[in-house]
Amino acid sequence: MYKLQKYSLPILLLVHLVHVLLCVAQTSIAFNNINNISTIPFSKGFSPLFGESNIIPSQDDQSVQLHLNQYTGSGFKSSDLYNHGFFSAKIKLPSDYTAGIVVAFYMTNGDIFPKSHDELDFEFLGNLRGKEWRFQTNMYGNGSTNRGREERYYLWFDPSKEFHRYSILWTTNTIIFYIDDVPIREIVRNDAMGADFPSKPMALYATIWDASDWATSGGKYRANYKYAPFIAKFTDLILHGCATNPLEEVVPSKCDEENDQLASIDFATMTSKQKMAMKKFRAKYMYYSYCYDTVRYLVPLSECVIDPVERQRFKDTGRLKFGKKHHPRRFKKRGQVLGARAYENQEDK
Repeated sequence: MYKLQKYSLPILLLVHLVHVLLCVAQTSIAFNNINNISTIPFSKGFSPLFGESNIIPSQDDQSVQLHLNQYTGSGFKSSDLYNHGFFSAKIKLPSDYTAGIVVAFYMTNGDIFPKSHDELDFEFLGNLRGKEWRFQTNMYGNGSTNRGREERYYLWFDPSKEFHRYSILWTTNTIIFYIDDVPIREIVRNDAMGADFPSKPMALYATIWDASDWATSGGKYRANYKYAPFIAKFTDLILHGCATNPLEEVVPSKCDEENDQLASIDFATMTSKQKMAMKKFRAKYMYYSYCYDTVRYLVPLSECVIDPVERQRFKDTGRLKFGKKHHPRRFKKRGQVLGARAYENQEDK
């Protein structure tokens, strides 16, 4: 009996450790293939978008900094447009006082199709000193800016302390947003969505800019250039897709082949562990969903999967009910320039 008591605790701890490691391995298995995808040097895959003097590539051309000062922000875009693919970067956000500042990592074709553009985005919103970054994801298809599909979240880490990988997987039928190896949002195409699901070739963009009019508490707190320059850092950039001419009426056969390959790779399909990880993330860190915003959409959009239990956590405005936040100290306000600025004047309680 003594020997059993003596050794039972270490054995139980060992069993628990093995179980945790197996779970982590299964949750991350789909991302192992990323190690087999080559990153691209900045100058080989990207070109300046604006504020060229504030774009600072590293000497080895594997990383780049985007600066924002009192004169201008900055941004870059991929040199090619892609017909679906996997697009990714490790990003480190500015620290200290960042109210009014927006860092965006997104895909769009708005410069070619200004009235019918597609878009997929991460948008990170700065905050007051001592309050942490928040972010949103969004999707537009064929210029559907009057049907914004925003979701807004907290982060489980400080994105200004170290690099984290942010990724967008875009196939003919599925879009998945990832942070590190955690899928945080999945959009599955259905017939009712029609052209609202992005279908035209898009380029990858990254920008930093002053959005003081709406980004933090509806414009209550503005950018303070005493803390400039604000610096967003990008490294390990990935452009894994079929580069194509967006004005071609017929998609090249090579893109059809690459799309089929893309849909079959490991990280294009979530494992059961990853689905559980996504569900846990959304339960703990999502604080707004358009799918639960019945003030904005009387009938949820067709791709929305309504979870009755999750629905009870949200007000009719799509925001968490009072007292239900998991991280009340985290930061304010999200925004989307194109279609939903009216919603940015709502204060996060």
